[in-house]
Amino acid sequence: MNSPSDSPYQSYVYAYPHKTAYRPLEPRPLLTDLWAVEPKHALSLYAHIPFCEVRCGFCNLFTRIGAPEGLTTAYLDALDRQAARVSAALGPEARFAQAAFGGGTPTFLTAAELERLCDIVESRTGADLTAIPLSVEASPSTATADRMAVLAARGATRLSLGVQSFVEEEARAAVRPQRRQDVEAAIGHVRTAGIPVLNLDLIYGIDGQTEASWRRSLDAALAWEPEELYLYPLYVRPLTGLARRERDAAGADDAWDAQRLALYRSGRDHLLANGYQQVSMRMFRRASAAQAGGTEYCCQTDGMIGLGCGARSYTGALHYSFDYAVSMSEIRGIIDDYVARPAEDFDRAEVGWAMDGAEARRRHLIQSLLQAEGLDTGAYRDRFGTRVEDDFAEGLERLHDRGWLADGGSGSGGGGTSDGGSTGLRLTAEGLAHSDAVGPGFFSAQVATAMTAYAAK
Repeated sequence: MNSPSDSPYQSYVYAYPHKTAYRPLEPRPLLTDLWAVEPKHALSLYAHIPFCEVRCGFCNLFTRIGAPEGLTTAYLDALDRQAARVSAALGPEARFAQAAFGGGTPTFLTAAELERLCDIVESRTGADLTAIPLSVEASPSTATADRMAVLAARGATRLSLGVQSFVEEEARAAVRPQRRQDVEAAIGHVRTAGIPVLNLDLIYGIDGQTEASWRRSLDAALAWEPEELYLYPLYVRPLTGLARRERDAAGADDAWDAQRLALYRSGRDHLLANGYQQVSMRMFRRASAAQAGGTEYCCQTDGMIGLGCGARSYTGALHYSFDYAVSMSEIRGIIDDYVARPAEDFDRAEVGWAMDGAEARRRHLIQSLLQAEGLDTGAYRDRFGTRVEDDFAEGLERLHDRGWLADGGSGSGGGGTSDGGSTGLRLTAEGLAHSDAVGPGFFSAQVATAMTAYAAK
């Protein structure tokens, strides 16, 4: 395990390794070769739409603001070409267990374009979106009644709405100008459409935010009884709208860390008291909510097919995608290149990261340990033939010494039973609060070096 920083907010590990570690593949491998020996009976499908109506001040996603006339049509044309070639490479035995549309903002597309996106996915891949869980991301300004009706009719089981704050002053401070009445109207459209699972994203750590204003946002969200809530700490990342945020006093970063931790604990406790269960540092699920609409992609074991220029794909041996960028000019260039590609160019992977046995073990550990239920040591041993306690003894011991690993789970232990009744390795409540320090601590030296080199470009 790498030496941990004192900050609890180092990196949100939603995938390992991050795309900033990916490098050009030479020679570019054929998808038919990559997928020839992979199990294809329960794949996950992800379609990426790299457009937003505005770019929030905290956002470092691969997305561009707006689209010149004709660009969304050209993008869907390219996605159609890619989907056809990917499907041919997979072969007729490919089956999809779940799907997601992300971005950017997929609902930047019009209702008719969303219909076309669903048609492309179903006709090219054979996936029946009405028969599998389908999650879609949206913003309040694009969660219109006509778009929500289309998504509901095409099988969407989960709609994730990036609200960030119900307090208008806080939304402006995060460079996310919006009116609360418009946010409430958007949520109403989701509920009217009858999409089974509503998720609301909220952010803590915004300039001027207090525990009282944070509670107001939480209570405004709870009034809609969402099936899921995500609580995100604010990050100020390079090349984003908030990147020039000044720290004009010694210790300002420490004070901000303390503020975010205090707001996290307050939000966590408030949701737990209101009938929600904690799934991870960020995710909370209403205990009474039905689970049929969920789309929890299992990054440890499942294969992933990504469509679109910002999507990644996973095989057991290689994670791959297209080039990645944060700056607007570079993103526009990558999108323009994608829409101009001939069909045959989608037969090969372009940039990626080879997943050897050591990296696969790290990925499994990180993605499992950062979930509230923790890591099943028996499943790890069955998959890799080794004990996680031996493979990561130093790092797990360090977590235990900090009080971040539950009793019965340490580098020297055998994966006992936690107070929550689950077996294996599990973070304590405080360990879960420090997930954004725990995850990066297990990055390999190679991945950390590659990510640092990208950030320094």
